[in-house]
Parts: sequence; C-alpha cells; structure tokens
Amino acid sequence: MLNFELSQEQKILRDQIRSFAENEIKPVAQDLDERAEFSLDTAKKMAEIGLFGVTVPEEYGGSGYKYLDYVIAVEEIARVDGSHAATVAAANSLGIGPIYYFGTEAQKKEWLPKLCKGEILASFGLTEPNAGSDAAHSATTARLDGDEWVINGSKIFITNSASAMAGLCVVQAVSGTQSSGKPELSCILVPHGTPGFRPVPMKHKMMWRSSDTGQLFFDNCRVPASNILGERGEGFKQMMITLDSGRLSIAAMGLGGAQGAFEAALRYANERTQFGKPIGSFQAISFKLADMAVEIEAARWLLYKAAWLRDAKKPFAKEAAMAKLYCSEVMHRVAHAAVQIHGGYGLMKEYDVERFTVTSGCLRSGRGPAKFSAL
Repeated sequence: MLNFELSQEQKILRDQIRSFAENEIKPVAQDLDERAEFSLDTAKKMAEIGLFGVTVPEEYGGSGYKYLDYVIAVEEIARVDGSHAATVAAANSLGIGPIYYFGTEAQKKEWLPKLCKGEILASFGLTEPNAGSDAAHSATTARLDGDEWVINGSKIFITNSASAMAGLCVVQAVSGTQSSGKPELSCILVPHGTPGFRPVPMKHKMMWRSSDTGQLFFDNCRVPASNILGERGEGFKQMMITLDSGRLSIAAMGLGGAQGAFEAALRYANERTQFGKPIGSFQAISFKLADMAVEIEAARWLLYKAAWLRDAKKPFAKEAAMAKLYCSEVMHRVAHAAVQIHGGYGLMKEYDVERFTVTSGCLRSGRGPAKFSAL
C-alpha cells in the first residue's frame, strides 16, 4: 500500500528542526559565512537537540531515529544554511557511520557516546590530492610494526577534521598488497592528539565557508593495532558502503538548499514591486516559481523513497545515487532561477540567495560533502 503521509512524529521532528534552524542558525549564518568561522556554539546546540547520532540506537547515546527522519533533519538545516548542514551530514553519515557499521563492540562503546553527544566530531579520511574519486588508489600507508600501525601520508578536503571539536579520524590507508597485486586497503581509527598526526584548517573556500574543512598529515603516526576498523583489507568496501548512505544526506542538502532558495525567491517576488505591482504577479516570474516548486516536489519524493528503501532494509544504492544527482541538479536550477528573480540583489551577500547559489554550483559539479569530507 502506498502512503505518502509523514507520521505525526516525523512532522513534529520536521517542525522542531525547522524552528531550531530559523531561531538559532539563521540569525548568525550570514556573519559566520562572511568570517569563514566554524561555530562551536551552534555545533554544540545542534548536539543538544540530537542532530549527531540521529540514526544510532539509544544504547550508544544516539537518538534511534530512522534514516528518513535523518534526511528530513538535514533537509531542514540546509534550507537555512549549507555550512551547518554539511557539519551534520558529515558527522552522521561519514564520521559516526563507519564506526557504527563496522566497529567492534569496544570501539562503539568508546567512541559513539562521545560522538552522539557532540563532545567530539569524527571525520572520514578518504580523499587525497591524487586520489579523490579514484579512492582505490590511496597513497597513505599503514605498516604494522609489532602491536602498532605506523601511518604516513596525507588527506585533503576532510570535513569536521580541523576544528576544536575534531576528535577522531577514520583513515583509509594501504596496509599491504593483495595476492592479485592490488593494494590492500584498511580503515584505521586515529584520535586527534596522536603524535605524528597534524590537522590543518583549509581557508578561503567559495562554499560552506563556516563549515570545518581540513588537510591531514601523518608522519610516522602510531596507533594501536586494535584501532583497525573491522577486518584488515576491508577498508575500500567499508568506505563504499558508507558512501551509499552518505549520498542520501548529500541529496537532502540539495533538496533543503533548493527549498530555501525557492522560499527566498518567493518572498522577494511578493515584496518587490515594478509598474505598480509585485513582480510575482507577472507571468515570467510566476511561471519560473511554479517550475521551481514542481522540481522540488519531484526531488523530495525521489529522496524520501530512497530513504524509505534503506529503512526497509531493501537495496537502495541505485536510488541513493539517483536522488543525489537529481537533488543536486534541482538545487542548481532553483538557485539560478532565484538569482534571476532577485535581479542585481541576487549577487549581493546580504541576501541569503547568494549562499545558496554558490553551494548549488559546487554540489552540481560533484564537489559537495562527498568530496569535501572525502566524500
């Protein structure tokens, strides 16, 4: 039986997150973006309302929600600000996800409660200067020396990796050679503060200027052998499974951004007057707004279906990829149209549509969270 109605609990969650975003994030988003400053204050507030560890069971400190609930939460944050949505998306899908999916019980108990409470943030160390989309050819190495891994190499464009809240990185590294001659890839947990591990903030970004993006350096960095995540040689498989779920949150960012840009354009069209009446009353503008609304609705249900499939434990990888592609494309088209409706004001930073426009171009090109966090 088809049912397109959100549950009462989901409607309450949506309204609560929307109220939080409007009251806590929106008043500071523009200033944080202008100063390119990651806000510890709003990050802690997001943790307090359960935005970290959304789908993690309560026994590990999480909220125990479904993946569709998580998608709705990211959508509502992105509707107001992409930088904060990137923080939430990377923290859940890429930082917490691998530990929850593949960690030992001891690793889960050690790290998940801290991550879910927002005491620290975890990052996803995949992307390198010469190994982004070609993630199977990482150059970072991990050599087993007695009961320790010795890690050397670097990562780049890693979300949630270089702020004062960053506390752990899941690092993919070459841990040996397979019988086929191909590199053996493993994932290893590296806590911040480990000697030989140096995170460096990356500045002067065009997008998500108030999210935390870092470059990571490993110089004979030693961690216990027990810090390996899952089985040795399973790293690439773990990363790909993690990214399947991560695509849903990236799609939610595109959808939320499109909704935010549309609402900004609609408000402006009803306020701006030309020839004695609001510009929204002219067909050229009203048709544009109608097309934006149609595409957003189509994108929403494509994404919600993919999230529903994941919650139902059905195959969802194809649908997640489709939703990521389409929601990103829709945000690009909607944000572009929103700038046209704003006219010259659409290019001014004091209007929110400017942030949506920059983000939309980066999401569309594939340089979204999945790249910036090794995505």
